[in-house]
Amino acid sequence: MHTVVPPRRLTAALAGVGCLLLPLIAAVPQAGAADAPQAAAASGAMAVAPYEYLGWGNPQKPTDVMAATGVKWFTLAFILSDGGCNPKWDGSRALTGGSDESAIKSIRGAGGDVVVSVGGWSGNKLGEKCSSASALAGAYQKVINAYHLKALDIDIEDTEFSNATVRQRVVSALKIVKTNNPGIVTYVTMGATPSGPDSNGKDLIKKGAAAGLANDGWTIMPFDFGSHSGSMGSATVSALEGLKAAVKSAYGYSDDAAYRHIGVSSMNGKTDESDETVTTGDFQTMLGYAKQHHMARFTFWAVNRDRLCSGGGSAGDSCSGVGQSPYAFTKIVSQYAG
Repeated sequence: MHTVVPPRRLTAALAGVGCLLLPLIAAVPQAGAADAPQAAAASGAMAVAPYEYLGWGNPQKPTDVMAATGVKWFTLAFILSDGGCNPKWDGSRALTGGSDESAIKSIRGAGGDVVVSVGGWSGNKLGEKCSSASALAGAYQKVINAYHLKALDIDIEDTEFSNATVRQRVVSALKIVKTNNPGIVTYVTMGATPSGPDSNGKDLIKKGAAAGLANDGWTIMPFDFGSHSGSMGSATVSALEGLKAAVKSAYGYSDDAAYRHIGVSSMNGKTDESDETVTTGDFQTMLGYAKQHHMARFTFWAVNRDRLCSGGGSAGDSCSGVGQSPYAFTKIVSQYAG
């Protein structure tokens, strides 16, 4: 987390009021499909893949994290635009032939695997640089093909999130990806308020339902609220209940199916807001909630920060800012089994 403009920085109130379109009746899944349990591919180790940003925050070797915590999957961040409709790591590093591909090979060699995350707060976004849903799907496909991915995360933030045209482009592109890659798991990750998704987030979910996008996990980042009451654990539960309600309403799911199609991506330790500290106790609250409802995803930002700051320093891109043992947050998340 950069102290001024971290790559995942969220604001409590994002500009723009979403066009709250009613989902098309024909696009809503049939009752039988809506009530079916979450696909097995989206549960277990994949569901707890914590974020690691290999281009930021003095990242640990993924295989060292695996050995220390038992975690098997990582969500690797971030794929961005190189200035056009072409994906690169941080917008500059090639998909293949470099350190990123080597890290993925090392994770797989140790018995793990990866979700690749597209987007984040900073940099040029593919959703904006690609002029059509088909072009955007083609950019996503390049990433999938480079690593033969089983799962893809779209972390939609900032200007990409606040633009209704881009929101539509993203869900339409993901629908194409789902059609062309049977069995691939997709996550859409967004900011939230303490009561759940804001108007942009609700519009995004409704657009997904109207497009017939069978998204595996609508995920919120319950931090950088601007203001909240109670513990961050209780605020997260409140936000997740709002997310569940939005997904249930848009897709016509049962309560059980809706829970199985939502997820949480918290932040460990001190966040970008002075009144927010996410403790290991808060993570235990989230773990209990995830287990109770069999959520699609329980992860956090980021492994890079899952350690004590040297000399008692403040939180940053490479430490949490709270007293903790090494990998304390990752070890909690790794207890989730879907």
